[in-house]
Amino acid sequence: MKLYIIELFVVLTTLLTGCNSGSQKEDEHHHGEETGSADEIVFSPKQAELVGLTTEIVSPGVFYQVINTSGQIQASQGDEAVIVATSNGIVSFTNPSITDGALISAGQSIVTISAKKLLEGDPAIKSKIAYETALKEYQRAEGLIKEQIISAKEFEQIKSRYETAKTTYEAQASNMTETGVSVTSPISGYIKNRFVAQGEYVSVGQPVATVSKNKRLQLRAEVPERNFKMLKSINSANFKPAYENTVYKLSDLNGRLLSYGKASGDQTFYIPVTFEFDNIGDIIPGTFTEVYLLSGPQENVVSVPISSVTEEQGLNFVYLRLDEEGYKKQEVILGQNNGERVQILSGLKEGDEVVVKGVYQVKLAATSSVMPEGHSH
Repeated sequence: MKLYIIELFVVLTTLLTGCNSGSQKEDEHHHGEETGSADEIVFSPKQAELVGLTTEIVSPGVFYQVINTSGQIQASQGDEAVIVATSNGIVSFTNPSITDGALISAGQSIVTISAKKLLEGDPAIKSKIAYETALKEYQRAEGLIKEQIISAKEFEQIKSRYETAKTTYEAQASNMTETGVSVTSPISGYIKNRFVAQGEYVSVGQPVATVSKNKRLQLRAEVPERNFKMLKSINSANFKPAYENTVYKLSDLNGRLLSYGKASGDQTFYIPVTFEFDNIGDIIPGTFTEVYLLSGPQENVVSVPISSVTEEQGLNFVYLRLDEEGYKKQEVILGQNNGERVQILSGLKEGDEVVVKGVYQVKLAATSSVMPEGHSH
């Protein structure tokens, strides 16, 4: 009986020792799993679908050297016309809606100019009276010269006064209205600038407004002198206007390089570079813009969309997709950027899957202490 009790005690001791050992190994195993996945960010497929998350596979390619500078959008020569006053008088806009940006047709009246209530009188009426008087004098002189009552010299003077008065009157007669002399636009386009206000007095030749066709525009970039040697290899550019975040590519806008300066100006240390392109978007002439001049190509360069990069305390990061619902925060060193993509000097390799859209949401998930239920590795 004593022997049986001793054997039973040995068996129970062995079983308890084995259970404790197995339990300890299992705990160690789970602890190892948690340690291995500590840097992993969990973002479920459903969450990715809700935020429209997209990724891009890293693949080295061609990346053009970039000169980052500033510039301005300008109207091309020949695509712009200055409308000037053809008479002295008070300005009255034919349509109150004619403001900067208004659509104008060729031949459309912009303003009428009237001097009916001015002390010197209406020049249009005065020119008509002068013409009619000169015409009568000329007709009378034609009869007198045949009868040799007046000299040939006197007749030529009368004829000259008549032709001058006729030219002046005809120049205004075609644009005469009941309210005054009508001033029209020579081209179709948009009002770029209004130089006068309703009721303002103007003189002959004074600018009233500028009309721009807005079909072909110019990009004028100012390049620092230190980049002069690179100008010969510049072939295109990207630009981002100050009023929006859209990056435009001259390669998509039928753009071409017009010229670049051979020296800087007396008052500046910058060299002008000018491009021309089609305005197929809502690009406003006169706008200042960020410019990314594209120079010589570089082969086998790793680059990612600018939208995929985040910045924290002076360091830059991207987020890599590891599997269906696992992501990782990856530090990267940036190089040049062309407004659309940025060169990666280190931190990424070919085949990495980088988050392009939905970066902010993944970043929030990384900082969240709440782990979604049902996730395990």
